[in-house]
Amino acid sequence: MTTTTRQRPAALTLTPGAEARIAALMARAPEGAMGVKLSTPRRGCSGLAYSVDYVTAAQPLDERIDTPGGTLFVDAGSVLYLVGSTMDWVEDDFAAGFVFNNPNAKGSCGCGESFTV
Repeated sequence: MTTTTRQRPAALTLTPGAEARIAALMARAPEGAMGVKLSTPRRGCSGLAYSVDYVTAAQPLDERIDTPGGTLFVDAGSVLYLVGSTMDWVEDDFAAGFVFNNPNAKGSCGCGESFTV
């Protein structure tokens, strides 16, 4: 009997723009940073917000996504809110930031800073 192992897909997809931004962040990361971490802390009008911060240690249950320029960790408690999402980096004349296309979000606040599932 042959056993095959199927690799689990990543919790979210990163666009080339998001990968480039992670590479730029890691190029100037503080000493000891091993990657950046995406989490969805409770805050804002709708309940959850996206947060990206440097991380110095991997947590055993966090999702790990290796990119050409660095590693993105996804908080284990946030994965269920993010499955199937796309993470992009967008810049225009007035603002720059990570933008998420999240099929799990059922609504967001008027300013776009938080979402609900």
